[in-house]
Parts: sequence; C-alpha cells; structure tokens
Amino acid sequence: MHDNSPSSMPPLFTWEFAADPYPAYAWLREHAPVHRTTLPSGVEAWLVTRYADARQALADQRLSKNPGHHSESAHGKGKVGIPGERSANLMTHLLNIDPPDHTRLRRLVSKAFTPGRVAEFAPRVQELTDRLIDGFAGRGEADLIHEFAFPLPIYAICDLLGVPPEDQDDFRDWAGMMIRHGGGPRGGVARSVKRMRTYLAELIHRKREDLGDDLISGLIRASDHGEHLTENEAAAMAFILLFAGFETTVNLIGNGTYALLRNPEQRARLQAALAEGDEELLATGVEELLRYDGPVELATWRFATRDLTIGGQRIAEGDPVLVVLAAADRDPERFADPDTLDLSRSDNQHLGYGHGIHYCLGAPLARLEGRAALATLLRRLPDLRLSIDPEELRWRGGLIMRGLRTLPVSFAPEPGHTGT
Repeated sequence: MHDNSPSSMPPLFTWEFAADPYPAYAWLREHAPVHRTTLPSGVEAWLVTRYADARQALADQRLSKNPGHHSESAHGKGKVGIPGERSANLMTHLLNIDPPDHTRLRRLVSKAFTPGRVAEFAPRVQELTDRLIDGFAGRGEADLIHEFAFPLPIYAICDLLGVPPEDQDDFRDWAGMMIRHGGGPRGGVARSVKRMRTYLAELIHRKREDLGDDLISGLIRASDHGEHLTENEAAAMAFILLFAGFETTVNLIGNGTYALLRNPEQRARLQAALAEGDEELLATGVEELLRYDGPVELATWRFATRDLTIGGQRIAEGDPVLVVLAAADRDPERFADPDTLDLSRSDNQHLGYGHGIHYCLGAPLARLEGRAALATLLRRLPDLRLSIDPEELRWRGGLIMRGLRTLPVSFAPEPGHTGT
C-alpha cells in the first residue's frame, strides 16, 4: 500500500499546475504513484502516474469505459465525460463502450481509417496547411493556435467526414466553443454538442440518399456479418471522431511548435534535416513531441468493474480511474533523461495515443497532420520565434487535453505574400 499523504505534495489543477504539471507529476510518481484526489468537477478519482502501471491500466479490461459504472453518490458529485453528449444521445461511441460492442463498432469504423485511405488524404492535408500559412505568411506575425493549429484539423476532419464546404464554418464555431470552454462552464459546450448532433442527424439522412466516398458514407455502408451501424451509432461515431480528432491535433501542433521554439538546438537539427530532404528526424521527432508534451494529459475515464490492485494500491469496484499519460511519458524508469527533448529518441514507446484495445483509431491521421504542419512551418518560416515572454502564455484548464490558448509568433514576412 502506497502512502497517499498529501504532505508537501504540490497543488493539482491550479493555473500554475496547468502551465507546468510535470513537477507535480514527478512528485506523485515518487511518493503516491496511484493517488486518490478530488477533481475540480467534484468527482473523486484515482490518478495513475507511473509508466508500467499506466500501460497495465490502459489494457486492463476490468477497467470499463462505460460511464454507467460510475456512482456519483459514492465517488463525489459531478459529471464525467463530454458535456452534453448524454442529453444529445451521443453516448454510443468508442470512448464509452466495452467489448463486444466496442469490438463490433471499432471493426466497422476502422475500415474508414486504413493506411491506404490516410495516405490518400496526404495531398489534401498539405494543401490545407499551405493555404492557412498563405493567410498570414506576408504579415510577419500570427497566432499559431487560432490561425493554424485550430483550423487545420477542423477542415481536415470535416473533409474526411464529408461535411460540405459551405457548412464547415459552423463546425469550426461549434468546435471553437468546445475547445474554449471544455474545462469551464458547461452550458455553451452542451448547446454546441446539441447543435452538432442535430446537424449530423440531418447530414446522415442526406447521405443515405446520396452516398459518397467520405467517412460518413463509409459508416453508413459499413457492415460486419450483416450488422449495420444504427443512425445513433453513426452520429455518435462522427461526433467523437470530430471531437477527439481535432483537439488532439490542435495540441500536437501547438505544443510541438512551442517545444521546438523552447529548444532551439533541436529545432535547428530538424530544420537542417528537412533542408536535406531527410524526413526520418521528422518522424521520430513527432513521436518525441508526443511523449515530451503530448496533446492528451489524462486518458479518458475508466471505471473499476470489480475490486482490483494497481501499483500496489487497492481500487474499489466503481471507482473512477484516470491514467495520467503526461506523467507516465516522463517516467525515468522507462525513458532516459525524460525531461529532455531529443528528436532522435529511438526507444520511444510513449503512451500519447493510449495502449490496448482503445488505442487512438485516428493516430495515423493525427501524425500525418502533425508532420505536415511542423515541416511546412519550419520550411516556409525558418526564423519563427515566440513574440511574447513564455510566462505570459496561458494553457487551457481542461482535465483530459493539454494545450495552449494562444501561441503568438513573429517571423520575417514571406516574399510574394501581401500582409493581411
């Protein structure tokens, strides 16, 4: 049994913690690696912080993804999950279900995420990347979150889902509400989720009459031994692909760019490799950025379906469990010099996209977008620099995701582009 005494433990979930949670996670790994805490929402949950324990917990099928196993009365008052998803009838998606339903739905949806389909999407991602940079390249300054990291995955996932171009700005507005307020007041987020649900139901109805080559059409067509996705399942799946697929990539691009700006030697190595046409360092570099300051701080909710032990700590049936990916991926028992950014790190089995049957289905697409975004920024704006003091940057105060609110940068205006 580990001592979970809070004596001298750094405070969790403050604004200072959001800016740099890693010292607190290092303390927890050493003194209370499986730690029970009260979250800002009021829910009591266990935090799992060591790599070995985290990897075990992510694959442990005694930990259910179904929020029905959570008892508010037993584990603190407060909601779990995405605001509005229950009232909008969007609960039946891959983050909330267990086998055998999870197995069936993942098999159906994975047909739309084959390596071949992701590779075919690469030219469109590059086109979007260049178009967005064109919008500010002549100006000499930009906010890389709002003008680049945020719109790129929104437009990409809308294209992939089959959302018509004339409707994509609505999706951008709804997603903006979720990303701005995901850790705060829930009313606006829930309203955005409901509007998105209404739109997806209408879009699915239209697609049934005129199937295309997009992901929603693929979901409608998909079948497995005669089983088809219901309309609720298709809407929930489209919703979670958008919700999980855009914010993780926003944070990969934002956090990754910031880490490169704060580590100029590593950034220079990558720029030199790209100038020589060597993409290998880009590939290992994106994996290292996912480990070093990844987009997902805590894995999504899990609930003990029976009494069990993690890292020597007894977890009672019904207890919520949150695996802290950010802590596990800085564990010195697994990674040499874990607080050092090393873009050429080879032994890098990070947990940034999870592990086990719930490993992120969209990880190949996120990696594609991350590589395109970072490589194009460094090639086109080689003298990119942070335009404010790092202490002035603010991080969003959500529980699951880790990302910057803004990332103001300056650079030499690119020739041939007029400032706007």
